Amino acid sequence: MQNIPHIPVLYREVINSFDSINEGIIIDCTMGYAGHSSMILEANPNIKLIAIDQDQTAIDFSTKRLEPFKDRVEIRKGRFSSVIKDIIKEYDISQIKGVLADIGVSSLQLDQKDRGFSYESDNLDMRMDKDASLTAEIVVNTYSSSELERIILEYGELRNYKKIVAQIIKNRPFTSAKQLSDTLKQDMPRGKKIHPATLLMQAIRIEVNDELGELKSLLSSIKDAKLPEAKIAIISFHSLEDRIVKQEFISWSKKCICPQEVMRCGCGNNHSVGKIVTRKPLMAKDDELKENIRSRSAKMRIFQMDCE
Repeated sequence: MQNIPHIPVLYREVINSFDSINEGIIIDCTMGYAGHSSMILEANPNIKLIAIDQDQTAIDFSTKRLEPFKDRVEIRKGRFSSVIKDIIKEYDISQIKGVLADIGVSSLQLDQKDRGFSYESDNLDMRMDKDASLTAEIVVNTYSSSELERIILEYGELRNYKKIVAQIIKNRPFTSAKQLSDTLKQDMPRGKKIHPATLLMQAIRIEVNDELGELKSLLSSIKDAKLPEAKIAIISFHSLEDRIVKQEFISWSKKCICPQEVMRCGCGNNHSVGKIVTRKPLMAKDDELKENIRSRSAKMRIFQMDCE
């Protein structure tokens, strides 16, 4: 019997989001270790699930975990931003009733020190896809000062980014995440809830995996496909990710896209592709926070498509 690695975040909220779907296809863009996938399949016995992941380790694990549902599961390897485009082309879009994306690194990837995501890791990797060419070691040791400053300010939102970058340049090359976090520990913000190096590691990881670019591309593909009546649920862990989802959903819901300074609508006032279900993001309840500390940063926003 498999050892199930973790409980997926916002699991009740995810199940409730798709509980009205009685047929068709639900796409799990970030299968990981099949936590959400298995729960959706159990709760929705008449749907087919297409699961996407770029991590072969996760695919190998989840193929076994989802074996009881094999007649209703299709697993695809690749970046969700490109794979979802293929799915939309291959299937009648009216069959696609739901899309879930749990953005970010999985718990098991964080726990596996050889993957280089943890600040205790003995290497600098951080690739979600082991076949990808860009690693954290390349970013840290070869990027210019200006490139590193952009990453650490934009993705890590660290105000003393110039000082941090100066320390990186001074002390590189780095060969491990532990060496990097130990060297820069004194320059990291102190907080009770997270390790001082968390925001730095997060910024580098986002760069390595182009996580914000992936999210934007996914949202663009969904909107362009005009999926009729599909429910879109996006879970994010970073303020930048949540901001992107929030702004995109607001844009999708607008009927009029004329500039604000225009006195009279000239666009046709018919550009809305659906409605926002969650005006405020759904977050973990107290009991989930107690059993899964990593859920504290999770935010889920839901949009209901109603394209004609």
